[in-house]
Amino acid sequence: MRHVTIRQLHIFVEATRLGSFALAAERLHITPAAVSFQIKQLESMTGFALFERVGKKPVLTTPGSTLLGYAEIMLRALQDANQALRALNGLGGGKVTIGLISTAKYIVPHMLARFQVAFPGTQITLRDGNRQEIFAALMSGAVDLAITGTPPAELAIAAHPFIVNPSVIVAAPTHKLAAYAVLPLTSVVGEPFIVREAGSGTRQLMEDFFRSAGLTPRISMTTSSNETIKQAVMAGMGLAILSRHTVALELRLGLLKELPVEGLPLIRNWFVVHRQGMPLLPIHQQLMRFLLDCGQPAVDAPDASNAPPRTRALRRRRSP
Repeated sequence: MRHVTIRQLHIFVEATRLGSFALAAERLHITPAAVSFQIKQLESMTGFALFERVGKKPVLTTPGSTLLGYAEIMLRALQDANQALRALNGLGGGKVTIGLISTAKYIVPHMLARFQVAFPGTQITLRDGNRQEIFAALMSGAVDLAITGTPPAELAIAAHPFIVNPSVIVAAPTHKLAAYAVLPLTSVVGEPFIVREAGSGTRQLMEDFFRSAGLTPRISMTTSSNETIKQAVMAGMGLAILSRHTVALELRLGLLKELPVEGLPLIRNWFVVHRQGMPLLPIHQQLMRFLLDCGQPAVDAPDASNAPPRTRALRRRRSP
């Protein structure tokens, strides 16, 4: 692998992404024969067949899939290095890819709107998913920063708490429990619950909460969509535990009712996280500082886009 070139890796990644040597050639302004030659050279140096033909389409082999992950990391590292050097030359701007847990997409755009007013040259890409998907993307280098719940202790990441995230039990306004002033947890445990899929932070939070009380919730439906959960609850299909930020609009409009269950809300933090040992580009550092300083004010007053940031309430904490 010592003599593999960046050009060969670039051609390999493009051919994989487009699923066609001809399309890769068109994208890179070379001939299909040149793509085939470079792939064969790469196969010769690695000692493995990287593609196999399925019909007319080249499909990655297992060694090809392994190489692809490392090739993407190397190409991304070169892109980051170029961006860092451009920033040192005062060329400004920059690109950042942010991973969002599904719940965070309800509030993060309010913060990013403020950030782009301060740094208008920034190009932002958002990638959302559940907890497992976002941490996998972070560790692979597919995202630069991630906004998540409490990160796993075993991952080599630095985590900074920056937003308070209360979770509550919600019901349809017509639900039989909606009129009560106070409810013990045992009064809701027998009700049907609509929940997120396994692997999501919200699902884990719900399971931990009931388990700590020695109770098991009655799960009637599972979905990967917070929007589906909200619609199901509004339709009277059951209850749900969701971030209050996720249902803020529905609560204001009276479409959902927060139940006054003892022990709630569950208070957690959201974190902005990045990989340890990987240098942050200037644009990443600027965005992280902005989130730490302005994240909570943007949540507290999402419409006050020009409001000055207040002193951050949560101190930075680096994971060990």
